[in-house]
Amino acid sequence: MALHHVQVACPAGGEDVVRRFYGDGLGLTEVEKPEALRGRGGVWFRSYDDHGAVAAELHVGVEDPFVPARKAHPAFLVHDVGAAAYRLRSAGFEVDERERETFEGYLRFHAADPHGNRVEVLQAR
Repeated sequence: MALHHVQVACPAGGEDVVRRFYGDGLGLTEVEKPEALRGRGGVWFRSYDDHGAVAAELHVGVEDPFVPARKAHPAFLVHDVGAAAYRLRSAGFEVDERERETFEGYLRFHAADPHGNRVEVLQAR
């Protein structure tokens, strides 16, 4: 078994600020949604490994009524957790590093996307 994608939600019209967080901040690449799903709103992102294969996929779907996921969350494995934190802060987002060294074998931080969904970013030690 393999994981194909993770989905988080945003309110209607929330796609542009999500692009700043996941695209500009975390460095994910926006990909076009299939034609049959475009009318639902939302935006999809991918990350690629060094060989061009898809390493992670995130779907942001519109939910009405919207309620942010404050506990459930995607966790992204990156090569440089400090650089990821810097990009998010530079894009205007808060980064919480209070639990930086609390997960054995990893450095990590948490952030909330623009709509309050929890996101974890990790780097293997």
